[in-house]
Amino acid sequence: TLLREENITNPTFETGKYGKAYISSHEDIHFNLSHSRKMVACAISDMEVGVDVEYIDGEIDLDIAKHYFFNSEYESIMRSSNPSNEFFRYWVLKESYMKYTGLGFNLELDQFEILIEDEIKLKDDENNLKFSLFDVENYKLATCSKYNVKKAVEYNIKDLF
Repeated sequence: TLLREENITNPTFETGKYGKAYISSHEDIHFNLSHSRKMVACAISDMEVGVDVEYIDGEIDLDIAKHYFFNSEYESIMRSSNPSNEFFRYWVLKESYMKYTGLGFNLELDQFEILIEDEIKLKDDENNLKFSLFDVENYKLATCSKYNVKKAVEYNIKDLF
């Protein structure tokens, strides 16, 4: 649906070295996909983009953050009034960056630090990447790109076919 909205028909999909899909017939179009339970997220852009969506599971094992995130990220999660919600904020932001790079989980979670302050940013970021974070029902959604994403557009599956 998003490609059709951009007047792209019959795209040729391929995957890069680390498995990130791209449209070889339209090198000026970049996209990324994510899914969790009943939610699918797709971001499309004229520059590289990463997206992640995760269901907010209140039973998440926060030791994941303790062992795989930066200490400052873990401390922020544990200081939060809602640690599982804070965990998923960091998770989707981190994964959106990993997917933006095209490396996915070949880039380890503790190789970079996300700072959530007045704005969300990557520590020591020379590329001035932009992160956007959204709450969609019981899910967290994040994007990483050179652009600010101001809104997430929701589609009902019935409207897509």
